[in-house]
Amino acid sequence: VQLQASGGGLVQAGGSLTLSCAASGSTSSIGVMGWYRQAPGKERELVAGITNGGTSRYLDSVKGRFTISRDNARNAVYLQMNNLKPEDTAVYICSTGIVDGRGSYYFDYWGQGTLVTVSS
Repeated sequence: VQLQASGGGLVQAGGSLTLSCAASGSTSSIGVMGWYRQAPGKERELVAGITNGGTSRYLDSVKGRFTISRDNARNAVYLQMNNLKPEDTAVYICSTGIVDGRGSYYFDYWGQGTLVTVSS
């Protein structure tokens, strides 16, 4: 699976951005699509994930501000980010994977990342 992300940029606190990611290749293996982020000096964290059936999951700190969505026909995933905060500044990385019987995500393909910078 190859992943191509876009949509990052510089925005003021309180602003909005939408990230997009398109998957190609062996997309029939995809069970979940999601967005990770990694800020300088911090570990990578899962921001949001969405299954083929549309069930979504969010990092607590972004609940109510970010919305993940999918277009299964286009093998695309989107992340609408509203009310952005300086602490949201990070490289956002699109990812795909599978879901096990317990609903746990296992991501195994990663895009190149797109930088989101939120100024105060």
